[in-house]
Amino acid sequence: MIKKRLVIGVSGASGAPLAIELLKCLKPYKDYIETHLIYTKSAKQTLQQETNISLEEFINMADVSYDCDNIGSAPASGTFKTIGMIIVPCSMKTVAGIVSGYSDNLLLRTADVTLKERRKLVLVARETPLSSIHLRNLYELSQLGAVIIPPMVSYYNNPKTIDDINHHIIGKVLDQFDIDIENFNRWE
Repeated sequence: MIKKRLVIGVSGASGAPLAIELLKCLKPYKDYIETHLIYTKSAKQTLQQETNISLEEFINMADVSYDCDNIGSAPASGTFKTIGMIIVPCSMKTVAGIVSGYSDNLLLRTADVTLKERRKLVLVARETPLSSIHLRNLYELSQLGAVIIPPMVSYYNNPKTIDDINHHIIGKVLDQFDIDIENFNRWE
């Protein structure tokens, strides 16, 4: 069986624990999903501030990782077949870069390729409050085919911990790729 590739982009917005949860939730699917990680310099800083895992541990959670400055890496090409891309967390700077086609690094270029190839692009957009500029950019990306999933708390699943909240958000993200994760509480 050929593994399906899923690109995971991580920008510098607050929300590094969500990226960690995503990679953890994908581990049971390692036999048929291959994770390709792209992270920005700002993501490294946020990871250090918000978590107690090292960059090396984080990188090792993915099957493959890329230097964000190497715009010639495989995910920069449309011929590098993937099932799509998730950017979690997704900063408003990243949103602005994607919507304007400003592909000056591998994360932005890969998002651009994902859209042009009509593959699924899911943005876990992090900012609050949202300005009119943010809202306009997110609207434009939704019109271009991106799925916007702000990491909003659901209460019907009665979360007890922050980990419960993160798990539920990632369950919603992975639903976009028809990936069911364990212990994801759906509305009944």
